[in-house]
Amino acid sequence: MSTAGFNSQNGTGTGQAYANGPSQNPVGLQQLPGVSYGMTHQPTYNPMQAKAPAPPGPGLYPTAAYQSGPPVSSYQSGPAHTSYPPPPGQPLLTRPAMGTPPSHTPPQSASPNHGPRMPLPRATPPPPAVSSSSYYSNPQQQPIAPSWQYNTAPAPMGPPPSLSAPPCGPLANHTNPSSSSTVPPPPTLTAYSSPQPAYGSHSATQPPGPRMPSTSHLGYTQPGAAPPPLNPMLSHTYQPSRPAYGPPPTGPPPLGPPPAGPSPAMTSTPPSTAPPLANVTPPPPKADAQCREAVNSTLSPTEPDCQESDIECPGTLAGNGPQSPNNFNSIDNKMAGLPQPGLPGRHLGHYPSLPPGYQNAAAPHKPTSPMHPTMQAATQPYSQTTQPYQQPHGGPGPAQLSPSLAALSLQSSSPEALRVVNLLQERNLLPPGPIPAPTPCLPQDLQKINCNPEVFRCTLTSIPQTQSLLNKAKMPLGLLLHPFKDLSLPVVTSSTIVRCRSCRTYINPFVSFLDQRRWKCNLCYRVNDVPEEFMYNPVSRSYGEPHKRPEVQNATIEFIAPSEYMLRPPQPAVYLFLLDVSHNAVETGYLTVFCQSLLDNINALPGDSRTKVGFITFDSTIHFYNLQEGLSQPQMLIVSDIEDIFLPTPDSLLVNLNECKELVQDLLRSLPSLFEKTMETQSALGSALQAAFKLLSPTGGRMSVFQTQLPNLGVGALQSREDPNQRASAKDIQHLSPATDFYKKLALDCSGQQVAVDLFLLSSQYCDLASLGCISRYSAGSVYYYPSYHHQHNPAQVERFQKELKRYLTRKIGFEAVMRIRCTKGLSIHTFHGNFFVRSTDLLSLPNVNPDAGFAVQMSIEENLDDMQVVSFQAALLYTSSKGERRIRVHTLCLPVVNSLSDVFAGADVQAMAGLLACMAVDRSVTASLSDARDALTNAAIDSLSSYRQSVLTIQQPGLLAPACLRFFPLYVLALLKQKAYRTGTSTRLDERVFAMCQLKYQPLAYAMLMIHPALYRVDDLTDEGALNINERTIPQPRVLQLSVEKLSREGAFLMDTGMVLYLWIGRNCHPNFLTQVLGVPSYATVPENLYLLPELDTAESQRIRAFIGWLRDQRPFFPTLHVIRDESQLKASFMQNMIEDRTESALSYYEFLLHLQQQISK
Repeated sequence: MSTAGFNSQNGTGTGQAYANGPSQNPVGLQQLPGVSYGMTHQPTYNPMQAKAPAPPGPGLYPTAAYQSGPPVSSYQSGPAHTSYPPPPGQPLLTRPAMGTPPSHTPPQSASPNHGPRMPLPRATPPPPAVSSSSYYSNPQQQPIAPSWQYNTAPAPMGPPPSLSAPPCGPLANHTNPSSSSTVPPPPTLTAYSSPQPAYGSHSATQPPGPRMPSTSHLGYTQPGAAPPPLNPMLSHTYQPSRPAYGPPPTGPPPLGPPPAGPSPAMTSTPPSTAPPLANVTPPPPKADAQCREAVNSTLSPTEPDCQESDIECPGTLAGNGPQSPNNFNSIDNKMAGLPQPGLPGRHLGHYPSLPPGYQNAAAPHKPTSPMHPTMQAATQPYSQTTQPYQQPHGGPGPAQLSPSLAALSLQSSSPEALRVVNLLQERNLLPPGPIPAPTPCLPQDLQKINCNPEVFRCTLTSIPQTQSLLNKAKMPLGLLLHPFKDLSLPVVTSSTIVRCRSCRTYINPFVSFLDQRRWKCNLCYRVNDVPEEFMYNPVSRSYGEPHKRPEVQNATIEFIAPSEYMLRPPQPAVYLFLLDVSHNAVETGYLTVFCQSLLDNINALPGDSRTKVGFITFDSTIHFYNLQEGLSQPQMLIVSDIEDIFLPTPDSLLVNLNECKELVQDLLRSLPSLFEKTMETQSALGSALQAAFKLLSPTGGRMSVFQTQLPNLGVGALQSREDPNQRASAKDIQHLSPATDFYKKLALDCSGQQVAVDLFLLSSQYCDLASLGCISRYSAGSVYYYPSYHHQHNPAQVERFQKELKRYLTRKIGFEAVMRIRCTKGLSIHTFHGNFFVRSTDLLSLPNVNPDAGFAVQMSIEENLDDMQVVSFQAALLYTSSKGERRIRVHTLCLPVVNSLSDVFAGADVQAMAGLLACMAVDRSVTASLSDARDALTNAAIDSLSSYRQSVLTIQQPGLLAPACLRFFPLYVLALLKQKAYRTGTSTRLDERVFAMCQLKYQPLAYAMLMIHPALYRVDDLTDEGALNINERTIPQPRVLQLSVEKLSREGAFLMDTGMVLYLWIGRNCHPNFLTQVLGVPSYATVPENLYLLPELDTAESQRIRAFIGWLRDQRPFFPTLHVIRDESQLKASFMQNMIEDRTESALSYYEFLLHLQQQISK
């Protein structure tokens, strides 16, 4: 089986790269046969060669072959026919009859018809694809025991499929940057008729503007507000609520004490008119060629490289002017005059002595807004208080720490992390509260300013010194990011953003100041000059202390970018809504909820005076709405020729919201009644998406698509691929890959024009989310899924839709964004996970970025880290806020390097490992088979525990032994095997399985962990003991219980939090006092069948449980529905399926799973 389709970069599904625009270019994205990437001197561990764990139970490891769907053509063209309504005088609500001849022919010049798309060139066949999920070189040969090669680029696959072959790539983005190569320029860009310059400012993130205020009791953003962070940082010495730090005062440095009066940091001072001092020392000529080659590898000669130049080489066009290399692995830091890291006998400066490792010496800060126990631990060990940078001039930074940091054995100072645990004997492993993230073994002052682990987290908090050591540990190495998370963070305004001249790293707390005028990069070790402007500290209003600047005191910081970071004016906030109005859609009742929600929140849409909105509805035809200022009412324009779609009046379909707000409100009030009697059952979603793309192409923006059925007309039409009789089959699950590449191709077109597509799927029937989801996956959008949505029959889903739509409409947003992740020389990133398009080897294109999106990357060690004591990782996100500001958000993480296997195990972050493995298993399920993914998950636990037993344990003992830091690893692996995405033997709808996979790839780790391992609480005996007090509310804190029926009691009531759903299970013999005081019913028999709201009773018990549930909901950006269930409830089966530790007909219990692991390890 060939997996060249969707695997290498975000290609077209045909083994070729897809240019960011309608011009399609052949690309050599794939790895050539015989050419290896990543590690060349050290082979990666491959445990699948001789290990075949026997299936421990029926259905646990199904092995049926994977089959792809039939090919479906895309982008069909046809003759243009249009149906046009009567002139503007006709009322909107009198919908013109379908199929009647138009009263006049619309002028063709008014519709920029792009014509049929050109076929992909076939002159030069692409080389074989490289898949990040390729685990065996022969597509026809299934491995004996699948397992992951964690830390190198994958092996080459077979020959690429024919251009007509159906795509069979991964469900979500996972790309191998090392395998991507340059994209030849397209012949022309005439397919885009936009008169403005090519889109370059690839930025998307939150709108700038004032900090977002607190949330409502349900956790959803009020207009202009953002929810509090899951783990708010302590306040900085410079308050984030102040205006951004301004540039230093002009003129000579102050000679005396700072003058009285307002601080410069508190006032908005214009940028300095002097030229940036960074230009005084241009980069060496060698860097110019490297940067031009690396930065412009995917850009056409006629397209300004705004995307790359904004974040890498500001102020220059492609090939014009000096630029610096962005490939830090190719920097020659042995140039004359550059000190080398790790030289013996260097001056150690005045760093404090190293604290004992892994003893949590730093007291965890208490969050000002407590959060869900499962999420709270993610940031416990880290404090974000600003600490004085105790580094005198000339003292080294962490890159020059004493060798004792590397030599220190964490084993001797971390008895808890490496305490031997016999998993077969320790039954109650779960602590009563949150599981904290491990704390990196760094000097205490650096540890306190390290990056918040909710933003930046590594699977190993101690990085192995060599690839061979990493292979020996047999644990995955990767990063998990939540880069645009709602945070209170310092914002700096400066005409000079200080960056390394070689690798373009932003200055950060982990660089070294050699003296007052020079600093050494912590990623490539180049020595750089300190610009004059950086000598001034806007916080202390002092001069001559660059190491005390906010940029060097905060691991997370945001810059307001100067003009060099934009080649055109920032784009406005543009919102286009695409609404399904077929008979099926009207029956669900979603249109009324949508229109009312948008009416309620229209003034809270992020944006400024330039904000634009537009609406398109569709069934078997496409309906546009003329909202031009001056009309007395909205005007509907119908295009019935869906084969060759055009825009009837391109200039009046997207309108300024402030100028045309009344017309927009009139349209929203009339839309539900306009289609209430429709009999149209067909859905031309593909044509509607093409029309929306044409409308948004000139500006970019956000497309919100609401769909309720399988598209069955025109381009992109789909057929049902689900067999309900096979849902519970133990065989492999089919049809996890897209049925057509139409939606992926269109998504890549959208990405090239800075358009992101968000999909809301509201349906009670199969909609082929595996195919439709591509439109969001490759355009950096989001997917929302509401199964069995109906305004009368499923009120719980209606409530969820209302709450999540409000959050969606009002949350911050960033436009035209790009994100690049850098790491210290010697490390390399080879696979990405999330929703994005990879523009070059390490640059992620994000047309929109939102605060609820997470990403993951896999890494390998290309060069030995012998001379390094620490390594650093930096994620830089460049975006345009909804207020039109260009901003750069930078996160930097520092971790120690160790040279012993025990130290590597001591630093394992088991939750991060589970999150990364979940992403990898999604890709494996799509490119190989679900049984392969399940076997690989099991082997991940077997391999790591086997390595620990063989290489770390000094005294062999009977039982299944694990270090304390990995004691939850088998539990999380079993939880993944029973998760909706990967489970077998249980009836699971195909769309629900695919949505679960989307969630695991897209959700930040804190939310994904609840979906992997839910939390169970007993709530019929809540007390105020140990409770939290938030905004004068008392929040009880019950103990977290094991997920086993033995923890349930018929005399109690138990709440299960699965992330997306809350279950309140009532025992048959529950105390009558709880029933009356909380549920308002006299007895168990009178508990309503479909209760999803708790009555607001004036009792202490009712207030406690409602406060606890409200607090749980406040901790996440989505709205979990609540279901009150009894023994007789239909949902009891769903509740019991989340009892991870119990045996089911098709899966082992936790104890049986441990016995299976022990059997495999003992072989």
